[in-house]
Amino acid sequence: MLEVRALTVHYGKALALEGVDLHVQTNALVAVIGPNGAGKTTLLRTVSGLLRPTTGTVRFQDRLLNGLAPHRIVREGLVHCPEGRRPFAELAVVENLLLGRPLWPGRAEAEARLDEVFKLFPRLKERQGQLAGTLSGGEQQMLALGRALMCRPRLLLLDEPSMGLAPRVVDEVFEAIGKIREMGVTVLLVEQNVELALEVCDSVAVLDHGRLEFHGTRAELTRDTKLKEVYLGLA
Repeated sequence: MLEVRALTVHYGKALALEGVDLHVQTNALVAVIGPNGAGKTTLLRTVSGLLRPTTGTVRFQDRLLNGLAPHRIVREGLVHCPEGRRPFAELAVVENLLLGRPLWPGRAEAEARLDEVFKLFPRLKERQGQLAGTLSGGEQQMLALGRALMCRPRLLLLDEPSMGLAPRVVDEVFEAIGKIREMGVTVLLVEQNVELALEVCDSVAVLDHGRLEFHGTRAELTRDTKLKEVYLGLA
């Protein structure tokens, strides 16, 4: 579904990604882990068109995405849910969700998508008239996910969905991610909670200093003594 080839990205003169190759199959959940500053967020931002690569290609469903504007990439079915949740604090929950919908569906289609989000997140339906800035951190993360789902993605890029959340709330968010997968959405997940990421993923990619150090299954990762020690903290 997604194929990244020889991707190199710079911030000015600073090298952020170097020669990254990554493949995400349809209906898979691929987790990207690595230390802070490894290039994980840069990878997602480049795939979704927010950053332009220096060299390399990004293909989604055999369509070359290089040079496409982010909103055009969304129309292709690739949607980015960035870190930090970023609600429009002074707008109501339902207004935030409707701002996430594409411009082209009619009213009936928008309402159908809204109903799907409310079925997945009943708490958002209960709070649909409440200002988004007054929600808890967990509710804001649900709102961010719901807003992304309004575009009916085929591939969802999730950046640090557990950041700053209590363990109980993290469990709720990842339960919702599991349900999103059951809806047929492929997921590329950047996650700081390595243990949790490995529990839910089909395969894992390890980034460090902008380079892809590993891409394979959890079992393959844990069999590699050096990688296990460096990135999982296990002797």
